[in-house]
Amino acid sequence: MTYPETLDYLYQRLPMFQRVGPKAFKKDLTNIIRLCAALDNPERKFRSVHVAGTNGKGSVSNMLASVLQEAGYRVGLYTSPHLRSFTERIRLNGAEIPEADVVAFVERSKSVIEAIAPSFFEVTVAMAFDYFARQQVDIAVIEVGLGGRLDSTNVIVPEMGVVTNISYDHMNFLGNTLGLIAGEKAGIFKAGKRFVIGQRHPETEPVFHAKAAEAGASLVFAEDVAEVRVVEKDLEGQELEVEMDGKMQLRLGLAGEYQRENARTALVALKELEELGWEIGEEAVKNGLERVRTNTGFRGRMSVLGKGPLVLTDVGHNEAGVRQILDAIAELPHERLHLVWGSVFDKDVRKILEMLPANATFYFVSPNVPRGMPVSDLVDLATEVGLEGVAYPSVAAGLEAARAQAQVEDLIFVGGSTFVVAEII
Repeated sequence: MTYPETLDYLYQRLPMFQRVGPKAFKKDLTNIIRLCAALDNPERKFRSVHVAGTNGKGSVSNMLASVLQEAGYRVGLYTSPHLRSFTERIRLNGAEIPEADVVAFVERSKSVIEAIAPSFFEVTVAMAFDYFARQQVDIAVIEVGLGGRLDSTNVIVPEMGVVTNISYDHMNFLGNTLGLIAGEKAGIFKAGKRFVIGQRHPETEPVFHAKAAEAGASLVFAEDVAEVRVVEKDLEGQELEVEMDGKMQLRLGLAGEYQRENARTALVALKELEELGWEIGEEAVKNGLERVRTNTGFRGRMSVLGKGPLVLTDVGHNEAGVRQILDAIAELPHERLHLVWGSVFDKDVRKILEMLPANATFYFVSPNVPRGMPVSDLVDLATEVGLEGVAYPSVAAGLEAARAQAQVEDLIFVGGSTFVVAEII
């Protein structure tokens, strides 16, 4: 098989949640357990950190991987979904898995895949575990895909874990209250392991304590250990002052005020790893946080696509994520705001649209995936909530129109869905 043939096999044969939605979601771990068993249980052959949460888990995962890499370790990183290339999901010290290894895995596992009939996500998780085991990584940072308890990544027993925060997303799978969602995320808790909770919330804290006691895990809340303040910021990152076992100044190579809390969560997780015997040190922490984009290839979070006018994009797509984006935009000097906006049909699109500023100029689009909400439906819903805009046949066309209409002092933002961002990043 060639690499294009292999990708076609993965995309066409296996149900992919990112593209087709709920029908690709498997509600138990049977398939991934069978897959791993057929591969000689690679998930048991490397040490790991498990990262769950509604928002911020990608940022925290990349921060952790970058710092561990700077500390001299051989670091695997599994994240999802990818933006442009399938190989983005599986990295070793920032380098994407070679296409030849993707082909080799599928060829080697094809009979097992066809016997088990797993989802696309289940196969990619198994591929990542197999690759990390074969490459003999020192440690792998594993980002949860959806939820936690029933997520395919939840067959690992990590060194320690993280739950970044809890907000409303994927309620059809995880529950429609913060407590129920927290219970699903807490499904990654393991006996004898420490888990860092990124944000304390009155609805979720009792759930975390109860689930930790049930699992035999212990908890540490990041805000009890560290305080992080933004001293200065620009479009490329921010200067932070950290109080944790003394004071430290560092630069985070990611923009957006919301990354301050993610940095705090990552710093506390790194402190926990040091207490477990991992040698990291202050220099690795500083270098890793400053170089997170270059070390791991991380993108899609307040990424700058152009200047004069300023063009930004961010993959935030749920209520909490969009609120963070709007807060970040409000802090940036600009005249008019131009929003190139699209969504997928299985989100609470109305609630998100109601959050958007009515005085912005809207360019409505549909991401080119089966889950994409038709742009005509998006326009109708936007009109119902008082937003006016024009529909465009593609994300690229919407961005082109925004660039043509915007003045130098304006700000263009492209977002609403990971799949909108993927088409222009």
